[in-house]
Amino acid sequence: MSKNNNILLYGLHACRAALNNPKRKIKRIFATERAAGEIQLSHKHPTPKIIPMRDFDKILPKDAVHQGIAVETENLPESGIKDIIDCTIIVALDQVTDPHNVGAIMRSCIAFGAEAVLFAKDNAPSFSGALAKSASGTLEEIKCCKVTNLARTLEQLKKEGYWIAGLDGNTDTDIDKANLSGKTVLVMGSEGKGLRKITRNACDLLVRLPISDKVESLNVSNAAAIALYEISRKNR
Repeated sequence: MSKNNNILLYGLHACRAALNNPKRKIKRIFATERAAGEIQLSHKHPTPKIIPMRDFDKILPKDAVHQGIAVETENLPESGIKDIIDCTIIVALDQVTDPHNVGAIMRSCIAFGAEAVLFAKDNAPSFSGALAKSASGTLEEIKCCKVTNLARTLEQLKKEGYWIAGLDGNTDTDIDKANLSGKTVLVMGSEGKGLRKITRNACDLLVRLPISDKVESLNVSNAAAIALYEISRKNR
């Protein structure tokens, strides 16, 4: 993150998507000569500052796969509950905070028709460059909503006609056997701990992925992708 609380996005997919998003307020662009030739800018964008590849280590984390481009920008405005109740599929994340996992989940959301991600405000990840890189441009497409009380918000969404399905490996109901057509919220818990009791109790039903007993569990982003595919299949 930059000194003035803007964020630094990096990587061609994430930066192109940000530059093409009219809601983004772009402050600065850093690029190699080659990368600068691979992006399209409008008159509203600042002129890229051309820097050598080695100088990216001075502004980005050392393990950042930046492909010779970084964009300093303000965070996107967050969505509220009123902004997401027209979405057919919503993903709610219960203490899932790893930026790489959250970014990958956003990518799967857009791939399978989920339009919003719901977070508990106290356990939400920052929308960092690492998250945006993992999301591969889809951070610009998805609605992100942070709420004070996740369980209470799930109850509110029930009143809006949503069916709340929690993914839990300890239940007996396979996801392909559940009726998940129509307005659905898929609730995912953190790896290891899974869903908190208060969140689990707010679900209408719990479903599991029918995986081999040789594997205890899947990475949360992989599990989300499979579950979202099944939900999207039921909504075709």
